[in-house]
Amino acid sequence: MEVREPLLVLRGALRAVLARVREGEPGEGREPFELPVFWDALGQTFKVTSQEATKLSLAFSRPPLTSAEDCQKLSDDVQNAILAVATVYYWLPKGQGTTLRKMVRDATTEVVQGMIQLTETILSAPLESLSQKQLVSTGGVWEACEQVSSLPRDNQAAVASTLAACLGVVKDALEEMEHALVEGQDPYSDIMEDEELGFRGNRDTYWSEADRKLLSSCMGLMKASKACLKKVLGVVKAYGRADSPDQIAQLDDLADIANEISPSVDELALSMYPPMNQLAVRLNAAKLASVLKKVLEITRTSHVCPPSEEGWVQFLTGAVDHNMNKIKNFTQGQL
Repeated sequence: MEVREPLLVLRGALRAVLARVREGEPGEGREPFELPVFWDALGQTFKVTSQEATKLSLAFSRPPLTSAEDCQKLSDDVQNAILAVATVYYWLPKGQGTTLRKMVRDATTEVVQGMIQLTETILSAPLESLSQKQLVSTGGVWEACEQVSSLPRDNQAAVASTLAACLGVVKDALEEMEHALVEGQDPYSDIMEDEELGFRGNRDTYWSEADRKLLSSCMGLMKASKACLKKVLGVVKAYGRADSPDQIAQLDDLADIANEISPSVDELALSMYPPMNQLAVRLNAAKLASVLKKVLEITRTSHVCPPSEEGWVQFLTGAVDHNMNKIKNFTQGQL
């Protein structure tokens, strides 16, 4: 048997595990399911996988050459470690929250992908040499395994993490657009006319006065998106619970619809750059307004919104309507 033959078999086995983790549905999990037991077990399997990656990498990093039997044992140990990771992941039932489950699945996937990458790197490198690529691949598995300590521990924390990520993207998009507006005066306003054309031929590179009126309301809608995510994140942290199936499902609904905000903000922002198609801006604004109103309605009817919090929900709903109505008025002639 060729020394690295077991690694070829291992790679195929790891690819099969990866496909199952990506596509497979959970069973009902272990009964009774206990989150603390799950996290202890997952942490342990990630730790063992990290150790097995180190052993595998060291075995192929220096003389003497690893024997075929030792390579077989190393490969078996890696496969068993990865199967243990996948098995524990499958303990987590959907009832604990789809947002939480997706984060655990992503972390599990990264560990399996990292181990596949390491195996492939060893297979493609000369025997008894430690390449930079192999060092990087080994470090990649370590990093993926360390992620387990920073994963949210229940669906409330998972949804809060999702909302915070969405808020970060929206903040960036808003800052970028604010910067563009400051910079976006007519860049050639100091040139009276084009020598050949006899006039300034650059209207595609700056906003007209009519564009700027429309932009103001679009910015209002983007600011409402940021405010909405900030407030929803605040109430999820303050009042969110993951103690009952209803609470868990309500949090998942919030995360699902909130995930639509940042792509909708991005689409609106892209359509706002010159040369501006005002009808495209109107359509993208309407899509964002619809998503925001859904987020606010789902928040209002869920357990994260006690009566004391309903005031800001109404205020932001009004702000969305106000800006959308102005956008409709400005673009009426485009229909």
